[in-house]
Amino acid sequence: MTESTRPLNFIEKIVKEDIENKVVPSVQTRFPPEPNGYLHIGHAKSICLNFGIAQTFGGQCNLRFDDTNPEKEDTEYVEAIKEDVRWLGFEWSGDIHFTSDYFDDLYDWAVYLIKEGKAYVCDLDRDQAREYRGTLKEPGKNSPYRDRSVEDNLELFEKMRAGDFEEGACSLRVKIDMASPNMHLRDPIIYRIKKASHHQTGDKWCIYPSYDFAHGQGDAIEGITHSICTLEFEEHRPLYDWFIENLPVPSKPRQYEFSRLNVNYTVTSKRKLKSLVDENVVDAWNDPRMPTIAGMRRRGYTPEALREFIDKAGVSRNEGIVDVSMLEFAIRENLNVNAARAMCVLHPLKVTLTNYPEDKTEVMVAPGHPNRDDLPARELPFSRELFIDQDDFREEANKKYKRLVIGKRVRLRNAYVIEADEAIKDADGNIIEVRARIIEDTVGKDPADGVKPKGVIHWVDANNNLDCEVRLYDRLFNDPAPDAGGKDFMQSLNPNSLEILKGCKAETSLANSDADIRFQFEREGYFIQDSLYSTPDNLVYNRVIGLRDTWEKQV
Repeated sequence: MTESTRPLNFIEKIVKEDIENKVVPSVQTRFPPEPNGYLHIGHAKSICLNFGIAQTFGGQCNLRFDDTNPEKEDTEYVEAIKEDVRWLGFEWSGDIHFTSDYFDDLYDWAVYLIKEGKAYVCDLDRDQAREYRGTLKEPGKNSPYRDRSVEDNLELFEKMRAGDFEEGACSLRVKIDMASPNMHLRDPIIYRIKKASHHQTGDKWCIYPSYDFAHGQGDAIEGITHSICTLEFEEHRPLYDWFIENLPVPSKPRQYEFSRLNVNYTVTSKRKLKSLVDENVVDAWNDPRMPTIAGMRRRGYTPEALREFIDKAGVSRNEGIVDVSMLEFAIRENLNVNAARAMCVLHPLKVTLTNYPEDKTEVMVAPGHPNRDDLPARELPFSRELFIDQDDFREEANKKYKRLVIGKRVRLRNAYVIEADEAIKDADGNIIEVRARIIEDTVGKDPADGVKPKGVIHWVDANNNLDCEVRLYDRLFNDPAPDAGGKDFMQSLNPNSLEILKGCKAETSLANSDADIRFQFEREGYFIQDSLYSTPDNLVYNRVIGLRDTWEKQV
């Protein structure tokens, strides 16, 4: 389904109607991540939606970092998020924005609310404020400091800014309604004291605005027409609107909510993802098993496949769980069409061709892709000694086994048909070598005597190959809902999420390939060089995904 023929989702319909009814002159969206961790697959949906709407309707999309919590934020996350957005195929309009760019404006608007009698400095500590706030069933109580004079509040707020108070000593709250059924309207805090250096503003501030206070006002400053966020912010919308109506902001954006992307066998809490990194369960935020965009990029997923998956998952207000196999299907479909072919033996077993000359080496030619002429053919050295995979040989087997068996024939991919004669074993009875014969005149055709091979197996030349390490990645969790119902998600870790194979043997055509090229290792799956560990002298390949879904059989 192309972009032009796909039905509009409910947010796109709203935008289309707003344009047709001249509610907005043009579309302005934004993607506003907090730089307190790496982005995950759920953020990818938000990126595609916000940037996609701007593209569809000829508008613009800002990238704004909502950086109101300096204790948890870092420029590392800022740079990672920028890379993620670009990798997904999008570019933001103009300069990057930071909520911290607006700290002076937000402070002035806080003063404005105080002067209007709508904000006050409150000395309740955290526990007292929780007690006064009430519950979902009981209304809250007014703070004893709610009726301070405007003059006192202005003086106290200036002292907060000057650093005269310790953290937690007081906060600035707005007067709304302590009896509101919406807990977010019960005199929310809009400024706290945090004596922490900020990654953008340094030590200029020791008070920082709340996310709820800063978010909508950032939208208003930037002229955002459609402020799109996930459903957990639906209860925040009345507060968002209250600020817009009670402040002299330059524009009045509207907030719209959609359901977040929930994928089974996955955890997307930044706090939990950070704990996986901090406790060395994974090697970094971009570990190929992580559901972060950086992890999926290092794993070898393609941005096109990820966008296709997000498009098929859809945009609605209905919460649900998307099966991860839907993502894996999108990856396979994309790589099947685009990945070049190559051969790599993961568990090498030596084969000696007893009737092939010891001093002879010939070159077999194999297509770069079975259905694409634009990918160059590969040249494969072939000599007396080869490697095949250990699983591709048995001394005896039933008729269902379509690989090499003593006395039976099998075709080497893009090369000869061979027949196995003998298995050589070590002192412990392990097979360490197979002796076989080539069937003459069978390159590219069936044997001359009409006896057809049972199957086709991959191989590499034993004297001309690339030694490499292969990392077989699988799902990080073996529970479809690893953190549901208060479960300890660490107990659902898949102990087989990574298998490292050393001493693998790959065809020599990979020697000069670009590091970011994805390959189908024939009969094994799709692979890419690992961006962290692989070097020209130490090739490391990650399995992007297998050729078919075998997970159901595993569990």
